[in-house]
Amino acid sequence: MWGRQREAFSMYKRIPSRDRSAVTDVEENSALSQNSMDEESTNTLWWLSFPHVVVATISSFLFGYHLGVVNEPLQSISLDLAFSGNTLAEGLVVSTCLGGALIGSLFSGWIANSFGRRKAFQLCALPMIIGASTSATTRSLVGMLIGRFLVGTGMGLGPPVAALYVTEVSPASVRGTYGSFIQIATCLGLLGALFIGIPVKEIDGWWSICFWISTIPAGLLAFAMMFCAESPHWLYKRGRSAEAEAEFERLLGGSHVKYAMLELSKLDRGDEADTVKLSELLYGRHFRVVYIGSTLFALQQLSGINAVFYFSSSVFKSAGVPSGVANVFIGVANLSGSIIAMLLMDKLGRKVLLLWSFFGMTISMVLQVVAANTSVSGSRSLYLSVGGMLMFVLTFALGAGPVPGLLLPEIFPSRIRAKAMAVCMSVHWVINFFVGLLFLRLLEQLGPQLLYSIFASVCMTAMVFVKKNVIETKGKSLQEIEIALLPQE
Repeated sequence: MWGRQREAFSMYKRIPSRDRSAVTDVEENSALSQNSMDEESTNTLWWLSFPHVVVATISSFLFGYHLGVVNEPLQSISLDLAFSGNTLAEGLVVSTCLGGALIGSLFSGWIANSFGRRKAFQLCALPMIIGASTSATTRSLVGMLIGRFLVGTGMGLGPPVAALYVTEVSPASVRGTYGSFIQIATCLGLLGALFIGIPVKEIDGWWSICFWISTIPAGLLAFAMMFCAESPHWLYKRGRSAEAEAEFERLLGGSHVKYAMLELSKLDRGDEADTVKLSELLYGRHFRVVYIGSTLFALQQLSGINAVFYFSSSVFKSAGVPSGVANVFIGVANLSGSIIAMLLMDKLGRKVLLLWSFFGMTISMVLQVVAANTSVSGSRSLYLSVGGMLMFVLTFALGAGPVPGLLLPEIFPSRIRAKAMAVCMSVHWVINFFVGLLFLRLLEQLGPQLLYSIFASVCMTAMVFVKKNVIETKGKSLQEIEIALLPQE
């Protein structure tokens, strides 16, 4: 198996002699098409695809909302459902959606390929509506857990489909900017859940309203998707070229259809006639891009971002800041970084943002290590800890947060894009679950200084990995990226 993996690695670093003439032709054609693409990028009617992208990011808003919806009301929920003081039950209410998310992400590739991107969004909204309604009306812990699990399946299905759809319908010149909308929508969802949960201590049963409110954007997503464009890439793979042309006209404008279809014609149609096997992703010719994608998501989760979110309230509390205000600070830092990333994504590029993001996260964790040192005075330790935490969230949102979800659909070939995203998102959810499960225990066993040192080391490792393995995709068409990474054998 490792021999085949090394062979797959080398395929991206060398080209067999028998293919050199073909690659020369590809490079010549690429040079010609680059001139066309420069003209296309300049004149593309980017606003045509904008409303379709906005509708798709409603799924990301719901993702963020359901991540944070139980944080404020958890105490009220436990009292009303008679499990107050049962920390295991409280943990299950928070984390059951992660199990559902893993299931949803595992099936996301098959659903997106079988039913199309639009119907996948509608299928994502359905369990969110049913699950939120179940949680809102239940009077038992079991009912709450069932509702959270159903919501989780929608949470797992939504992000990979959103990343696929936004990548495939966006013009190359603004694809990075539009991809950043996913992270911004997630931040807005988290902040929305925070503000909607504020009255929970004053109004009995308000937690039920918090769940009911989420059914509104979910219903809007399912309804609005009926009027959105289907992914032309998916239509073309299904042999529906005329429909793909029509959707390109809706998304890019009539003058750009010919070029867009020319780009698609360079690639095989793929999935409908040729099933992608898991073995092909794990140690076949596509191993390297799947390895890069899975590792990026793993490093993202192991960097300590979830630990920072879990531990932020207690850090701010020790500094005399109420938990509600602390959550607002964290949310604003997250949103601010995401907006800056949106402005820079198509100017600096994905790789540059990733490198500087992980560098900033490393410095932030070093500040946390210094703050945890017993030789540092109390007030100085608090300032370092709070400042380091806010800096960590800000720099995470600049690159490590939004870039992997955008970059991976760009580097995955059209034939494997949906299923490879499903594999990488599954890695994301598995590691997310174990970080949440083990963080407090590791904090008790290792202490904050050693644990934050480990997180800093992971961030430094991520910098090296990005430098050696990630290619820049800024301004390139998906077809150019695919040809660059997978030259024809």
